[in-house]
Amino acid sequence: MKNSYDVAIIGGGINGSSIAYQLSKMGKKVVVIEKNHLACEASSAAAGMLAAQAEIEEDGPFFQLALKSQAMFPALSNELLDLTGINIEFVQKGMIKIAETVEMAAVVQQQAAFQRKWDPEIEWLDSHSLRELEPSLSPSVAGGMYLPNDGHVQPEKLSLAFAKGAEQFGATILENTEALSFIYEQERVIGVKTTLGNFHCNQVVLATGAWASRLMAETGIDMTVYPVKGECFSVKTDSPIINRTIFSDKRCYLVPKRNGEIYIGATQVDHSFDKNVTPGGIARLIERAVQLVPQILDAPWERVWAGVRPQTGDGLPYIGEHPFWKGLFIAAGHYRNGILLSPVTGTLVADLLEGRPDEHLLSAFRVDRIKEMVQ
Repeated sequence: MKNSYDVAIIGGGINGSSIAYQLSKMGKKVVVIEKNHLACEASSAAAGMLAAQAEIEEDGPFFQLALKSQAMFPALSNELLDLTGINIEFVQKGMIKIAETVEMAAVVQQQAAFQRKWDPEIEWLDSHSLRELEPSLSPSVAGGMYLPNDGHVQPEKLSLAFAKGAEQFGATILENTEALSFIYEQERVIGVKTTLGNFHCNQVVLATGAWASRLMAETGIDMTVYPVKGECFSVKTDSPIINRTIFSDKRCYLVPKRNGEIYIGATQVDHSFDKNVTPGGIARLIERAVQLVPQILDAPWERVWAGVRPQTGDGLPYIGEHPFWKGLFIAAGHYRNGILLSPVTGTLVADLLEGRPDEHLLSAFRVDRIKEMVQ
């Protein structure tokens, strides 16, 4: 049959491409349907931090999912480079979670003690020790948790490497093709109606990030995925100001990239698809960044941008099968952790579609935890 596939994936962002990569490796006939171009939304706007232990502060399914995915990056980086020739710029020079006050220092010290259960190399450093490690840090910082094994990637390159790898295993990538609705037969979803025609398949995966709610609404579920706008800017220097990622709970991070740029982000505006960059948003970021690393104030300006993160009502992503339409699966709502979780999301969804679900990891992210159904 024309336009017939094993799996249709709606969304060509990092998670859609990761799922396509894993399924194509299994020999599945896969089509990726992307309304714009690959990695054009959150996947290209993110800073690429792999901050499982800096952002998640308690044990549980989400933390264990993040640790599992973080551990996949060293091998994945080499695998994708060998297969596609794309260097995802995986850097593992560590991260410092800053405590800016004495009061915050006590909290971060407790976090360091907790995180050492999973990585004994994590340590608390006082202000003096921190500045020996990163001399450009402000003397005013009270200390910080040093995570020597943390890292970051170039998220757009990672997303494109997944997609190119999927293509090399036989996947079809359709850009500038919008998914309009699902095709139903009895109690199953058997395809996708698009601006390029109908595509029939055995299974469909919805991986459209902050836009997932629209198509889910027609299936009878009010999925609580909503957009959170984030603004960022970067500076670029010939010699590095910092060598490690600097992370503060005051919604500010500085990520030094291989090309000399430092990505600095990010603001937070809930329920906004607006990707315009505002002077006010950037001014607040500059103020926060300079409080941490004063030299940022005199660094050469590079660029500004904004992206839209997909958040959910309870802060956890949806990864699983639709509760009453067979053959329809969802992977959306990863919020600030889409890059970090992309490797494990790809493998979990591929195994789920193959009938080998990891119930232990997936149970907390089931789609049927949604309480509200569309009437």
